[in-house]
Amino acid sequence: MAIEKPYGVWQSPVTPKRLAQDLRLRDVQFSRDGNHLVWLEDRSGIGVLVTRPVSGGATRDLTAELSVRARVGYGGGDFTVGRDTVYFVADRRLWKKPIGPGVPVAITPPGSLDVASPTLSADETWVAYVYSDGQQDGLGVVDAKGERWPQKLATGFDFYMQPTFSPEGLELSFVAWNHPNMPWDDTHLITLLLQEGPLGLHVEDTLTATDGSGLVFQPAYSPDGKFLAFVHEVNGWSQVFLKDRKTGAVSQWTSDAAEYAPPAWGQGEHSLAWSSDSQTLVAIRAALGTEEPVRLSLSEPGARPVSIPGATYWAQISSSPTANVIAAITSGDQDPSQITIMGLGDSPTAVRYTGTNDIARHYLATAEPITWKSQDASVHGLFYRPMNPDYTSTGRPPMVVLVHGGPTGHEARSYSAQTQYFTTRGFAVLRVNYRGSTGYGREYRKALEHNWGIFDVADAVSGAQFCVNQGWVNPRQLVIMGGSAGGYTVLKTLVDHPGFFKAGVSLFGVSNLFTLAAETHKFESRYLDSMLGPLPEASEVYHDRSPIYYAEKIQDALAVFQGEEDVVVPRNQADSLVKILERRGVPHFYEVYPGEGHGWRKAETIETFYQSLHRFLVQHVIYG
Repeated sequence: MAIEKPYGVWQSPVTPKRLAQDLRLRDVQFSRDGNHLVWLEDRSGIGVLVTRPVSGGATRDLTAELSVRARVGYGGGDFTVGRDTVYFVADRRLWKKPIGPGVPVAITPPGSLDVASPTLSADETWVAYVYSDGQQDGLGVVDAKGERWPQKLATGFDFYMQPTFSPEGLELSFVAWNHPNMPWDDTHLITLLLQEGPLGLHVEDTLTATDGSGLVFQPAYSPDGKFLAFVHEVNGWSQVFLKDRKTGAVSQWTSDAAEYAPPAWGQGEHSLAWSSDSQTLVAIRAALGTEEPVRLSLSEPGARPVSIPGATYWAQISSSPTANVIAAITSGDQDPSQITIMGLGDSPTAVRYTGTNDIARHYLATAEPITWKSQDASVHGLFYRPMNPDYTSTGRPPMVVLVHGGPTGHEARSYSAQTQYFTTRGFAVLRVNYRGSTGYGREYRKALEHNWGIFDVADAVSGAQFCVNQGWVNPRQLVIMGGSAGGYTVLKTLVDHPGFFKAGVSLFGVSNLFTLAAETHKFESRYLDSMLGPLPEASEVYHDRSPIYYAEKIQDALAVFQGEEDVVVPRNQADSLVKILERRGVPHFYEVYPGEGHGWRKAETIETFYQSLHRFLVQHVIYG
């Protein structure tokens, strides 16, 4: 029999300790001989490569000695796999290690450069990669044995990502772009024709497949070498294109109201995968909060879904080079992230689960996609009701409004342990895809340009009010929570709408836009040009939109969480705000985590954070 207990204090199986012990799955790839699957797990901030035979068998750690992690920008592009060797990034160097017995061997020297996105030439003689010293980026190459000194292949652009060799010869394609663009703005697809000489590789010719207008994403060669597929944005949507390498002709393969490229916040994103027979391309299609793959055939028009019951989110899709088999990281409303492997048309097999897969499904909430009006615009989100069969409560539940970061990002319909943490305790949750979010086309994404701090705030408030008007939640127990850019929206909302939310929760949120522009890392150092306007011309806008200058208006309880080593949103952003809260006597909680940066990686940090967060909400929202 269910126990009567107030919303927000139900006992939950999704405990802080359980969340702290969860694995984070980062990427998955096949070996070139098709015999092994290799993936990357984040275990309390330590990156571990793991392998398992494709045919089945035990999993085995490959890199217990080193933490695998690339650090160009926000990271990603951590490894690539050859026939029997894995090449990976650790300690700012490229390493190689046999998939079988053997020890890691460095193939690039120690130094001051960060490296990412290693890619192997067809004969596995060369490894190309992205490098950065924080100021200058480029493409480098080193021989796979590590016997020669690395050399530069390409410079001149501000940023590079997704280099990939052709399946024959020495053709290398990649994406590049310049400030003030971000990778989802205007980027270039470039191909280098390389030659091998006594001193290494040199560029014989350079080809461009796009004119630099609209985003370009993930060049992917067909295994037979006839085609180069990539994603390019036209008519407001990112679509799949195909280049015939013999004739040079480029044709559009898809033309639907969907996005085939995620926002490339990381180096190693991949959403396209060719079948081994080069006749089919599997592409992840994002539409209305759901991301699922479709099959595109060279011989048949149209896109055919590739579905798994319960899986509403796919990422990092890869294909076997020897069989029509794909692997990906998948999840659903009630299905935690897992490594899934399946033949096209066959039933899937789960290879690796994250740590929460043993929670009974009847404890887990499902997403309800909703749309509401905000300033006469249609805005989207995902709503979750409280879910825990062990308890019952009277009245309406409290609600946590979750604001994603970026701000160019989105709330996907993937499994969210954080959401389940709230719903199993008796909170409703609204995950807001405010104007500026991806997955709804270029017009929706670009609506936030010059409107950051206005549209995102209006959409979060109107979304919460919509849920109140529907009778779903308690208007006196609303919470707004977000990290990074989402934390900025939290602070700006508390400034502009005091009293609307009972409390706010800011994780490494931006309080001062001037110092953000001056101190953040290279990747985002010109991001605010589009979000607010270039400096110094837009100085007044930066001042008016910075919560720190209007913090006197904050009256609602506020929890602030910060990583001590954050270089994206440095700690001084939080320290300055908290001093004002202290001076004014505003109820607040401030916790700084040593050894953490822009997000939590350590198990002890994650456990402490959720414990502190729930105490804050119980004190200031449930019983406050």
